[in-house]
Amino acid sequence: MTDISLQKTAKTARRGPGRPFRKGQSGNPAGRPRGSFNRTTRAAELLLDGEAAALTRKAVEMALAGDHAALRLCLDRTVAPRRERAVELALPPIHSTNDILSAIKVVSNAVGRGAITPGEGFAMSQMIESFLRAIDASDFENRLRELEKWQAAQFDSSPRQY
Repeated sequence: MTDISLQKTAKTARRGPGRPFRKGQSGNPAGRPRGSFNRTTRAAELLLDGEAAALTRKAVEMALAGDHAALRLCLDRTVAPRRERAVELALPPIHSTNDILSAIKVVSNAVGRGAITPGEGFAMSQMIESFLRAIDASDFENRLRELEKWQAAQFDSSPRQY
């Protein structure tokens, strides 16, 4: 007699563990409408409606009084998060692998002079390395195509033995 726990039932065969629905199909296809608010969020908005100026003023007063949490809150809202800056380097045009060395020299000299940060130099060298990989892939494809042409010409010119 077979063990019933080893047999797949119709229910377990349809879906895997932790997956109650088929891939790409929701249990509620209509779903929650876009832009709808949670009840709690909506209630908080109604309570705070019209009080934003007073609350902001109070947070600033608390920050000025030395409250570290209020100070952090105010600074987070007033100082924008630091974003990457545009790096201006006069890189030579990169057409072949021979041009990669001169481009890397320009980047390393800029880092050495302090014109760009080491992190920016690393990002630039990564970009140059992407050029190198693209050039290598293109060269490989061209060499392969030439080899296939040569091989086809050799095959066509040799006498066939049947």
